[in-house]
Amino acid sequence: MKILLIACLNPQTGNNTTAERIRNHIESAGHICELSDAAEFQSSTEVAQLLSQDPLFEGALAIHLFKAGRLLLDIPVPFGVIFGGTDINEDIKVEQKRFLMEQVLQKARFAVAFTDKMRETAELFLFSQRCKVYVQPQGIQTAVAQKFSWTEFLRCTDVSAVRAGELRVFLLICGLRKVKDPLYVAQVFSEWHGQNPLNVLIIIGPKIDPVFSIEVESAIEKTAGVYMTQERSQRELHAAMKKCFAVVNSSVSEGMSAAILEAMHLGVPVVARDIPGNAAIVKHGITGLLYSSPQDFVDQSQRLLSDHELRERLVRNGKVYVEEHHSLKQEQETYQRLVATLH
Repeated sequence: MKILLIACLNPQTGNNTTAERIRNHIESAGHICELSDAAEFQSSTEVAQLLSQDPLFEGALAIHLFKAGRLLLDIPVPFGVIFGGTDINEDIKVEQKRFLMEQVLQKARFAVAFTDKMRETAELFLFSQRCKVYVQPQGIQTAVAQKFSWTEFLRCTDVSAVRAGELRVFLLICGLRKVKDPLYVAQVFSEWHGQNPLNVLIIIGPKIDPVFSIEVESAIEKTAGVYMTQERSQRELHAAMKKCFAVVNSSVSEGMSAAILEAMHLGVPVVARDIPGNAAIVKHGITGLLYSSPQDFVDQSQRLLSDHELRERLVRNGKVYVEEHHSLKQEQETYQRLVATLH
């Protein structure tokens, strides 16, 4: 079959990585899967025109019920959808968006949720058919660049004022947009940095929202101990994660954070904001640490610094959790089975 997969394909983002991974799963079953960015289309009519090209597409997939799913409403071929996170957690609160997402779910042959909680929310607010929604956690794989140095990685910052090898780097990985709330712990971290200059917070990710990115950059210029650096390839990013002290998440909303799961897989502690999407994969004190306020973030980070047994436990349990619950092979089998139903 020839399948169209529509998603938000901002480079160096979790959505892009997920879309590429799902495409690989589909193509490994012998299908053709073409990726398209949702931002390239204004309406489902444009998507229908694309599907009519020769050779004809026989099915379609969309990641994110609203941003991509609405573009499939008028297409002439069967399709499936994959919940993105902000669709179920945020867009669902807007009546017009919720109406469109309900239509998408009704017409979709199947839907995929990353967690049981996402499926429950869809059932509660979107009147979805339970038998149509499958739960499949993200499959995780990591690959670390062989050569890595903090000096080179942080070349776009003034962190070099302190010898990079001595730093305790807290790495916050996110595309710069409001839902990721990258400044949530910035001020309190800066105060902590003032007490111990070796603790630094590095924010890394693409500038998805240009206006918001300018706000973040402006704020960080005035915040000691907090820095920004440009996005890197996945292999370089994984190498930085492997070398950092902890990976941080400060999002207002998450579907399933690939950065958190990748950190666990790499044996790196996670300090994540206590929101439903994070709490679904981070068990406090077992596979990672959750915090509920900026000051709580510092308190939990200090625990991680002072309690070596805690750190070792989080690393060990986090890696086991990912290996047991986020199998790439299981994810591949699920998508290949579901795509076969589009025939």
